[in-house]
Amino acid sequence: MALRLFLDSADPQAWQQWLPSGLFHGVTTNPTLLRRAAQACSLDGLAALSRTALAHGIAELHLQAWGATAADMLLCGQALAALAPGRITVKVPVTQQGAAVAKELVRAGVAVTFTACYEPHQVLIAAALGVDYIAPYLGRIQDLGRDGVTEVIAMQRCLEGLGSSVRLLVASLRQPSQLSSLAAEGLNTFTISPALAADLFGCKATAAASSQFESDARS
Repeated sequence: MALRLFLDSADPQAWQQWLPSGLFHGVTTNPTLLRRAAQACSLDGLAALSRTALAHGIAELHLQAWGATAADMLLCGQALAALAPGRITVKVPVTQQGAAVAKELVRAGVAVTFTACYEPHQVLIAAALGVDYIAPYLGRIQDLGRDGVTEVIAMQRCLEGLGSSVRLLVASLRQPSQLSSLAAEGLNTFTISPALAADLFGCKATAAASSQFESDARS
C-alpha cells in the first residue's frame, strides 16, 4: 500500500500552510485539537470546518464522534459522515462502546478509524470489525515507559499475519526519525503535526546546498 500522510490539526491556518504542498492525503482532528484551535466541537461548527478543509482537495477528513451512550455516539457519527459522504472518516475510541458504534457505521458503509490505541491486542478488534484505520499513540505509549516503536511494529505484524486490510494510522509522532524507522519496517500511514511537518524540511545541509545553488545561479 502506498504512503499516506495526514496533517493532525484543526487549525485552518495550518491547513492553508501545508495542504497545498501535496504531501497530505488528508486531515485528522479530534475534540482536543478543536479546542486548541478555538473551533467549536458541534455539528454546525464541524460542517463549516469540513467545507474549509475539503476545499483544499484532500481525499479524507477524519472527525471524531462523541456521545454519552453508544446510541448518542452513533447518531453523531452518522451526522458527521453525512457532512461529505465518501470523504469523511468517523473516529471512535477503541472501547466497547466505540466498537458497538463502529459495527453499525461499517455496516452502513461509513469509513471508520479506531483511535486511542495503546496495546497491540487492540488491533484485533479493528481487524474483526473491518474498520479502515486504527491509530496507535506512539509518543504517549513511550510516555508510559514502554518501547513504542517496537509495540507499533508488533501491531503491524499482527495485521499482516491476519491478512487484514486495516491500516495502522500511527499518531503522536515526535521526531522525523520515528517516521523513517517505522517506514523501514513497512508501516506507511502516519498523521503528523504541523511542527513535525516543518521538521521534515529542517535539514541544515539541504538548506545550505539550496542557498549555494541560488547564489551560483546568479553569479
